Order: sequence, then C-alpha cells, then structure tokens
Amino acid sequence: MDVLFQLGVFITLLFLGYVFGRRAEARHYKTIRMRERAFRKIVVLNERFPPPHLCQHQSTMVCGNVVVSVDYFKVVVAGLRSLVGGRMTSYESLLDRGRREAILRMQNEAKNLGAEAVINLKFETSQISGQAGQGLGSIEVLAYGTALIPVIPE
Repeated sequence: MDVLFQLGVFITLLFLGYVFGRRAEARHYKTIRMRERAFRKIVVLNERFPPPHLCQHQSTMVCGNVVVSVDYFKVVVAGLRSLVGGRMTSYESLLDRGRREAILRMQNEAKNLGAEAVINLKFETSQISGQAGQGLGSIEVLAYGTALIPVIPE
C-alpha cells in the first residue's frame, strides 16, 4: 500500500510539473518574443571590433544575467534520457530561454545608456542549486558585451 501511495505521489508531481512547467515556459517565451521585437533596434554582434559606421562611438560594458529553474517534469525526463543517451531536449529549452532572457536584459541596460549597438557578445553559464544526483536545479546565464553609445557633438 505504501508503494502505491508513493507511486501516486510521483505520478501526481510528474503531471503537475508537466502542466505548470509548460504553462510557465509558454508565458516566458511569449514575453521574450514581445521584448525581442521591442529591442530590435539595438544591434547585438559577437564581433570584436565595431562596424566602420560605429567607430566614433563611446563604449562601455553592459551585461544581463538570469537564473532559470528547471521544473520537476524536465528533471524526470532528463533522468530517463540519461539511461539511454541522446539529446537532452528537455534542458535545451531551458538554456535557450536563459540565453535569450540574458541578452534582453543586456539590451535593456544598453538602451538605458542610449547605445545603438552591443559588440563582442559573450556568454557565461553556470549550474547553481543542483543537488548531487538530483538533476540540474537552476542555471545562471550571463550575457555581456561592449555597448556603443553615440557621441553628442558639443
């Protein structure tokens, strides 16, 4: 009887993780797409040097970071996938959301400084709050680059 109860709790948590995780992810993607459209004017490049028309701009470092937690369903699916190998698609969307959100936060900082572009985009990622053998936990994604701000003639 105790085993059936534990199985019921597991299935219930798995179902709730799937339903609420999917809803939260869908909402987050919706806001990401909306904000990406709003920041389309701030060009982000991974090139080290600015394009010729931006060479006379002032520069300063900007960054954006985000911590995204994984839901219970993704932990279970990734655990099952690790038994047979292959792509961890359940974690790929987590990383995608983290990267896109970090870029948006960096672009927001650049916009607040009056920048037209961000060059030399770099990423740093790290796993946080993961417990040994208990799945990923959360990831932090840091996006940083050099904002190019137009010089106002005096």
